[in-house]
Amino acid sequence: MLALLRRGAGDIALEVHEYYHHWSHVLSQGSFPIGDVTWQYPPGAALVMTAPNLLPGLSYLQAFVLLMFAADAVTLLALLRAGTGRPGHSTAGAWFWALGLPLMLQLAYARYDILVTAIGVLGLLAMPGRPLRGGALAGLGALIKIWPALTVLGTPRGRATRHAWAAVLSSAAAIFLLLATVFRGALDFLAAQHHRGVEIESLGGTALNLARLVGWPGRVELRYGSMEYLGPYVSSVARASLVLTAISFAWLLLWRLRARRWTPATPYDAALTAVLLFTVTSRVISPQYLVWLIGLGAACLTVRSTTQRPVAIMLLLAAAVTTVDFPLFFGAVVNSSWQGFAVLALRNGLLLAATLLSCVRLWRAAC
Repeated sequence: MLALLRRGAGDIALEVHEYYHHWSHVLSQGSFPIGDVTWQYPPGAALVMTAPNLLPGLSYLQAFVLLMFAADAVTLLALLRAGTGRPGHSTAGAWFWALGLPLMLQLAYARYDILVTAIGVLGLLAMPGRPLRGGALAGLGALIKIWPALTVLGTPRGRATRHAWAAVLSSAAAIFLLLATVFRGALDFLAAQHHRGVEIESLGGTALNLARLVGWPGRVELRYGSMEYLGPYVSSVARASLVLTAISFAWLLLWRLRARRWTPATPYDAALTAVLLFTVTSRVISPQYLVWLIGLGAACLTVRSTTQRPVAIMLLLAAAVTTVDFPLFFGAVVNSSWQGFAVLALRNGLLLAATLLSCVRLWRAAC
């Protein structure tokens, strides 16, 4: 596996053994990477970066990959358990995870998104029967990668919602206070996030890619840890992405207020819809984001009444195309060639279509 991580377009594990490993050394000295523009993660990511150091006798990369394999196995077992032994449930979610994650090839084990997905999925699966536990896991996940906070959106009104949402806030606050006490600069990541531009693989980046092909004078540079566009109108595209994110949040609140029918699948379906909305409207869509969507799609498929089955199929196709995008065709995407644009437009078109379909099916099922 370690040899495979170094194949393809450069070293696919570069982020682990250069960035993550470096940050683990900084964190071991009692400080977040203050002033490092590539550190754009919430404070809980410190737990992930330092965890491989707790496994003796292994290199940092070896220990990291082992932890990701463990998170993969835990997720699979949780999905299998959720899909068996109860009427109305299905093992399709476990199969979806087992067959969908390999579409990402080795990339899934060279980023920490499997671990975050494991936490998000475990919290989501716990939500119906144990909202306090589910909310606490969502709060932990939110302190690591933000999006798991969205997994509480579809909890039924009443006691379950109060318990889940209170657990999210209290869990996140307690972990943040602990980390802010142990490490200096807990909020420094916000500065780098604020200044990020339009990453080449985002929906806005796809539009700029097409514009570059027909004569737009922009260029691509490595900034804030990712390849971003620079040039005229880029700031306008970035602002448009933020506006679309705000509109998505408003739509989700409206859905929550208008929803009248809850089924066992509603919490899972709402979580997938919410994360899809925030993914496609983001200024950044990294390839590993598909790991989150595969995990949430798998959670939906553990319940037979899910509305998101066709959405899940589209996500499998998007994951396969993402692997063509990175690492196979990434050079073509960076250079804004027609081949790179075609691959990126196909992947993002699938994500956009999946998002719109997810919203429509969620709304019709609940409102």
